[in-house]
Amino acid sequence: MSDPRKSAPPRAALLDVLGDGLRRLRRDASRLDLPEPARRRLLGGGLTLGGLSLLSGCGISDEPSVEAALMTVSRFNDRVQGALFGPDRLAPTYPDSMIVRPFPFNAFYGEAMAPDVDAGDWRLEVGGKVTEPGRWTLAALRALPQTGHTTRHICVEGWSAIGNWSGVPLGLFLRRVGADLGAKYVALRCADGYYNGIDMPSALHPQTLLVLDQDGGPLPRRNGAPLKLRVPTKLGYKNPKHIVALTVTDDRPGGYWEDQGYNWFGGS
Repeated sequence: MSDPRKSAPPRAALLDVLGDGLRRLRRDASRLDLPEPARRRLLGGGLTLGGLSLLSGCGISDEPSVEAALMTVSRFNDRVQGALFGPDRLAPTYPDSMIVRPFPFNAFYGEAMAPDVDAGDWRLEVGGKVTEPGRWTLAALRALPQTGHTTRHICVEGWSAIGNWSGVPLGLFLRRVGADLGAKYVALRCADGYYNGIDMPSALHPQTLLVLDQDGGPLPRRNGAPLKLRVPTKLGYKNPKHIVALTVTDDRPGGYWEDQGYNWFGGS
């Protein structure tokens, strides 16, 4: 997928996106019912990247004007993170001596409620903009080339833990099923009702994995069996577990937490 910003130096590309984002904020300020100091700073050109917090400083309420302002900031944040992202920007890796055992459980439900998916009956349903849609078994996935890494999982709640994951590079899998790599997104649906999606550049990043194994053994139920996504360049909520469906699409997918206000890009 071509992107003219990729040929520009990272700093220049970022400044270009920041400038465009600020112009969008100033344009929106004339239509939003913002507090007058915020409106004056936006329209007067006095808003800097650090000053974006003035919008989120508005009292959180149900008023559409505040919701619109916060969504503008979120979209701005997505664009900045997208500009900073690149295939050569790798997440740090760590020695196995730093692995946290057992790896922490985290979900929107208690550990006892984690789905117990039958590995023999499980299938990964693949669809959307692919030339070979179908349903993949675990055995078929394990027959593909595997790789792994020891990286840090960073949770938006403020904790982190280093773990080891291995499986099929998502980029390799997408090419195997004939995905349109010019499509914008990969959407994921999970057995526990969770849903999420990532942008195509993140899907093709060399560290992004369809995880089958953790710490040298099969992925445990508590951490996402039989299949989870591991994207070490993103926050934990962008790493869905218990995956049952993958769709390549040009329609930006929502997300369980993103639809409740979390940033969509979710870079770490």
